[in-house]
Amino acid sequence: MQAQEYKLTGNVKDENQQGLSSATVFTETIADSTLINYTVTSTSGSFDLDFKTKASKVRVVINYNGYETYRKDISLDKETINLGTIGLEPMAFQLEGVSVVGTATPITVKADTLEFNANSFKVAPDSNVETLLKQLPGVDVTSDGAITVNGKEVNNILVNGKPFFGKDGKIATQNLPANLIEKIQVVDTKTKEEELSGDTASSEEKTINLTIQEDKNKGLFGKATAGYGTDDRYESSLLFNTFKGDRKISVLGSSNNINSIGFSMDDIFDNMGGGRNMSIWTNSDGSFNINGQQFGGSTGITQSNMIGLNYADNFGDDAVEPSVTYYFTETNTDNVNRTNTTNLLPDRTTYTSSDYITDNYSRGHNISTDIEIKIDSTFSVYLNPGFKNTFNENNYSGSQNTSDDTGQVLNESISSSKQQKNSNTFNNTLFLYKRFKKDGRGLSFRFENENSKDDADLYTQSETYYYATGDPEEIRNQNILDNTENTDYTVGASYREPVGDSLRLRVGVEYEYSKSIDSRQTYDFNDTSGAYTDLNGEQSNYYSSIQNRLNPEVTLELRKKKFRSGIDLGADIVSFKNNSRYLGVNTDLDKNYVFPNLSAHLNYRMDKSKSIWSRYRYNVSLPSAQQILPVENLSNTLNTVVGNGDLQPTKRHNLYFNFNNYDYSTRTGMFMWLGGNYYQDQIVTSVVYDDSNKGTTTYQNLDDVYSWYTGVSYNKQIKSEGSSFRYRVSMNVNQSRSKGLTNAELYESSTWQLNPKASLTYEITDMFTVEPSYSYTYNTTNYDNYIIDNSSNFTHKARIETTLTWPKNLVWGNDFGYTYNSNIADGFQKDFYLWNTSLGYYFLDKKLLAKVKVYDILDQNVSATRTITPTAIVDEENTVLKQYVMFSLTYNMEMFGGKRKSRNRMWMN
Repeated sequence: MQAQEYKLTGNVKDENQQGLSSATVFTETIADSTLINYTVTSTSGSFDLDFKTKASKVRVVINYNGYETYRKDISLDKETINLGTIGLEPMAFQLEGVSVVGTATPITVKADTLEFNANSFKVAPDSNVETLLKQLPGVDVTSDGAITVNGKEVNNILVNGKPFFGKDGKIATQNLPANLIEKIQVVDTKTKEEELSGDTASSEEKTINLTIQEDKNKGLFGKATAGYGTDDRYESSLLFNTFKGDRKISVLGSSNNINSIGFSMDDIFDNMGGGRNMSIWTNSDGSFNINGQQFGGSTGITQSNMIGLNYADNFGDDAVEPSVTYYFTETNTDNVNRTNTTNLLPDRTTYTSSDYITDNYSRGHNISTDIEIKIDSTFSVYLNPGFKNTFNENNYSGSQNTSDDTGQVLNESISSSKQQKNSNTFNNTLFLYKRFKKDGRGLSFRFENENSKDDADLYTQSETYYYATGDPEEIRNQNILDNTENTDYTVGASYREPVGDSLRLRVGVEYEYSKSIDSRQTYDFNDTSGAYTDLNGEQSNYYSSIQNRLNPEVTLELRKKKFRSGIDLGADIVSFKNNSRYLGVNTDLDKNYVFPNLSAHLNYRMDKSKSIWSRYRYNVSLPSAQQILPVENLSNTLNTVVGNGDLQPTKRHNLYFNFNNYDYSTRTGMFMWLGGNYYQDQIVTSVVYDDSNKGTTTYQNLDDVYSWYTGVSYNKQIKSEGSSFRYRVSMNVNQSRSKGLTNAELYESSTWQLNPKASLTYEITDMFTVEPSYSYTYNTTNYDNYIIDNSSNFTHKARIETTLTWPKNLVWGNDFGYTYNSNIADGFQKDFYLWNTSLGYYFLDKKLLAKVKVYDILDQNVSATRTITPTAIVDEENTVLKQYVMFSLTYNMEMFGGKRKSRNRMWMN
């Protein structure tokens, strides 16, 4: 018998015959309460629920927080069944978060919380939390690991309310098994003051809290992977967790030379760089970091080692809640770079070619602590101390030359260097909050500090030749000692007072002291002594900058049922003192400023799934000491930099708007956004080149510089018996206007970027998944008062991922991608294919997974990019990981209550 399609309609009302918005309506089997499908009611309380089933009868369940649950068994004697008006009765008493007893409500929508029951969403038995998140309506996980809920960015992920290896939560979503989770709660991200005071959030970002099943909150689980392949490629990783009530201890470790962070619950490609984990932890430059600790980058081949420890606990009936995270990281990256640059000048074009080799080593320790102490029900203390130590050793050797349109060489140079750098950073936050008897009244105190010190020891040799001007050659053999210190202390207090039912008043003051010191001593090699003993005064300098900032501020916020608006009014009173010592001359430059400080926001919530959010900010940023002090920086033989004491601070106007709409009944979401920045007195570079293309750079203020962006995204999820289909389309448009001075002539450039994207996912439950995607990016730059009028390029990126989990115990994955770059320079490959595959088989009741995987089957992977800036067109190629084959074994362990627990989920038919 085939499953039949049915539609269920009705209207849910309260005891006063008012429609109940966002009540959960779902159908389940009568025999075993298996979830069939669900929806939520509209603002008027109406609903339309489409579902498929083979059964002749189903149970209808309607749930709304604070009301008795409605249950009714109905016969499916026609395709469309109208239940009419359904009245819900209030509970005799209401407990916050009370849900249906004995029935798994798939989704609960409250005023400020969206809650999913994990058991209601089907994923494969050995999936991780990220896979579970992808099944939730309104939740989108992009290929680079970014998570959004109803179009809002998720910037904080917690496990049972606590950070898990950092608040960004990527380790939690990638490594915790989905069958561990009971609920996924989505709330607005709050500052610590908003959290302790009970205020509503002022930001639009979201926080996800993963709640662990009670019977699995006492036990241990983990996995270990080891693999070895061709070209001596290897990987190994370990993740071990032990939970006992509030106490949670997790240990992770990894070692590999395949450009990976080293651990993932992905059973398809493990940690294969360029596979499905290619960008999970990456930054915009392709490098990745955990809790501020850097890991390699997108260029070159990286060998990495890491050990991590996470501890969280509660003491004294939740009076003290500590959380500690520690990392040790070690990376070594080798890279070969080839770059061709077209330098755009007002009256001519020059061409620079460079080749260099780098070998970079990094080692770091990072510890961060969160401690919340509840003195009593009205007084809380929060501490967040952290310490980071990093050691870097960088080796460089390379050459470059610049020529004109006729091919005549203007200059050329060869250089090599070795630098060792040690960095230490200590940061801390102390926050105290006192609530008073009157609801909304409170007093807060905040102290923050960050102290950092960098010591660098550089040995460098270079030879530079100037052909067009006849200047003498420049030969350097030097030891450069760079010492940088930054100190920042901030102390602030604020008082909050409710005015009536809707208005909130906040009065506060903040004082900040910051000091930065940058000292460089350059020593030339002395042939007689055979040591670096001759101080080079022209290439040695000292900068210091001290800021004292006082910021009084008044905040007014209006809160209504459907909208919330606020305005912050204040002033920045700044004392700005700068000092430099150069060639025996001591220079002081002191300035005092008073700036307005203004921001405003408006949030209009049309209903529980549809909202408009807007924000305006005005701020002022000061120039750096290096930009305003008259010191010549001669460290680059081809570019001398000198400050400008007449620089003014930069004023920035920022405006942002978005519209979010997700319809849970149809699983359809549409999101639109618009934002931009407008700058006054923008600090820009002014460069003058001589005939050998040697530059002298200083800084100027220019007005009417701006950038803006807009976009729209639409997604829809369609579920049917045994399969699901989801698609997403989006369009992003960016435009910026830049200005600068080259050879004393003003230039302007206007850059446009268009970026349409489309992706879809089709899944046959427990058997097969296919995910194709396509992205097109078009860039064009128009120039005024320049040697060229226009420059443009475009890229195509297409990708398809497939996963086959049939027959039983078999897992076969394929990732195939194609990239095309137009207008890339001759000698650089315009396009390439990247195909990775993995074939695995489970043994020992799926505890052991044996796998063979191949990276870059077609042996075509390259790293060729084109970047267009207002003053240059840069074509670049770097070392990339090439083809290898690897065999690996993965062992999974999961023990709760002294034995291995089986997975028990409610499947969606």
